[in-house]
Amino acid sequence: MRPLYEDNPYAGHTAQQAPPAPKGRGPAARKNKKERPKNALFDVPLFIIVLTLVVFGLVMLYSASYAYAYYRKQDSGYYITRQLLFALAGVVVMLVASRVDYHIFQRLSLAIYLVTLVLLVVVLFMPPLNGARRWILFPGGNFQPSEVAKFAIIVMFSNLISMHYKKMKTFTYGVLSFGIIIAPVIVLMVLEPHLSGTILILSIAAVLMFVGGTSLKWFAIGGAAVASALTAVVVMFPQVIPYAQSRIYNWQHPMEDMSGDSYQTIQGLYAVGSGGAMGLGLGNSRQKHMYVPEPYNDFIFSILCEELGFVGAVIVILLFEALLFRGLYIAAKAKDRFGSMVAVGIVIQITLQAALNIAVVTNTIPNTGISLPFFSYGGTSLLMLLGEIGVLLSISRQANMEKT
Repeated sequence: MRPLYEDNPYAGHTAQQAPPAPKGRGPAARKNKKERPKNALFDVPLFIIVLTLVVFGLVMLYSASYAYAYYRKQDSGYYITRQLLFALAGVVVMLVASRVDYHIFQRLSLAIYLVTLVLLVVVLFMPPLNGARRWILFPGGNFQPSEVAKFAIIVMFSNLISMHYKKMKTFTYGVLSFGIIIAPVIVLMVLEPHLSGTILILSIAAVLMFVGGTSLKWFAIGGAAVASALTAVVVMFPQVIPYAQSRIYNWQHPMEDMSGDSYQTIQGLYAVGSGGAMGLGLGNSRQKHMYVPEPYNDFIFSILCEELGFVGAVIVILLFEALLFRGLYIAAKAKDRFGSMVAVGIVIQITLQAALNIAVVTNTIPNTGISLPFFSYGGTSLLMLLGEIGVLLSISRQANMEKT
């Protein structure tokens, strides 16, 4: 006869046969207590890769920005001084986050998501910069809510997947629940407009859903639904149309408007091409002298190519690839599904953003205004990136814990 509690190791035994429960003290009781971690070390290779990227990024930022800073701000160290302060603060945030139990973000995922929606609404009422409302302005600086939105989507999706992973093949749990979460974020970002951020967030979401177990048949249907929704938004808000159309046209015909909207792309390509195999040498870029607009920002990779050449560009790409593989290794070793999904989301966000930036600089895709992680100037971005790396290190720390 099948025991009533087949998972109980003492099922079927009488009370006299079952061994007595251990007392409150002694070796037997200690074995039944919750396992305690010791020697909790985070992933050192990832830490070294990230520090290398940060230092490399600071060196290139100073080289790319000092001429522009001198001409515009009368202070050649204007950008590097501020970025260095954010880098130091970011490293502190990263180390603190590595000591925090990452499950706190699972409990706060809804709160983080709701705060993000509020920030994305507030930004629409800010004065436009370069034709877009992407920044919340305040005295002494600005803040870009889209950086928070990336992390909010990662933790929300990871939480949903960890709760409903056995039902991910169904439409309700594998598609609809995610669509309800991401739709408001996408609409608000399109209204900024921030097409590169929209593409990046949609890509992160798609990867998480795929890894989480969403059936492949829903991706085709979901892709059509997203395309229809974006089309509807564009029709309802026609001011988005000229923005998107002009970017695509200038990408296809960059030489037709060399002194207009295609100017930055053309000057960036000049910088990439003039670097050759070994580059002109660190600090010797010519295009950074007021030819490439804002060379310290989205097009810093073009200055890197000019000064360090093809070899320098390959080193940067290999560093991001190393970060990708190390992040996926941490995801595979994570203690639970939530940690694994958060690790995948963070590493995909960073490496995919790097790939998109390089594609923009080389005119492989339209110029969408996306920064190069750890290299481009921007305090909000650097703080968020290092904070997310701290979460990744926290996941690796708990995976590396030895049990007593």
